[in-house]
Amino acid sequence: MPEQEVTRADAPEVDPGEAGRELVAAVTTALRAAGDRERAIGQQRYMKSSLPYFGLTAPELAATLRPLLRDPDLSMRSREQWAATIRALWDGATHREQWYAAIALARHRTYRAWVDSDAMPLWESLIRAGAWWDVVDDIATHLVRDTVLSHPDVEGLRMREWAASDSLWVRRAAIICQVGAGGRLDPALLRDVIEPNVADRDFFSRKAIGWALRDHARHDPDWVRAFVEGHPDLSGLSRREALKHLGPAT
Repeated sequence: MPEQEVTRADAPEVDPGEAGRELVAAVTTALRAAGDRERAIGQQRYMKSSLPYFGLTAPELAATLRPLLRDPDLSMRSREQWAATIRALWDGATHREQWYAAIALARHRTYRAWVDSDAMPLWESLIRAGAWWDVVDDIATHLVRDTVLSHPDVEGLRMREWAASDSLWVRRAAIICQVGAGGRLDPALLRDVIEPNVADRDFFSRKAIGWALRDHARHDPDWVRAFVEGHPDLSGLSRREALKHLGPAT
């Protein structure tokens, strides 16, 4: 797999305002101070990333961002400022943790009310720009999933469109958008986002199909068994992943 090309989110630039600019600066300063140069080298190599890392572990990243995202002086005053600051963190990133910080800001509980259908074009632009599993999966299984569950009719239609996208990563997001939904998962939507991608030979598509089915098997193993049996053209990887934790049918 070749290294990723770093791209900017496809959207007009919007000024995030004073609080947004201060938050971006504070995040960058804190991440740089907390980093580990030696660890960063290994992280970049492992992720095949064109963007370097500062070198924070996941717990260190969370601990570094927590007080900044809670600081009332750095809080976002409007949806527009929130979205603009997410983009500023993303588009101005020199290191991959700044992308993670943008997602953390998007997911922060303070702004949960803004994670809705109006934000979906932003998530799609970040998915297209990020184009790698670490950021795509976080966006898809949290921000996109929560919107799909809150607005199942309109977002179900959008996910069916995403499942036929020209972007592998948008398709992957559609396939895994209900991972973690539990009993709220819509089986018809799961079927409709997987079937257009069954013939896709790309590893990340095949793995996504298996992951989505395996997750749903925890709640409806019979449905997953029937789906796998009814789709003999599923790749071996998708099939193995889907049935990974299932015993024989009873």
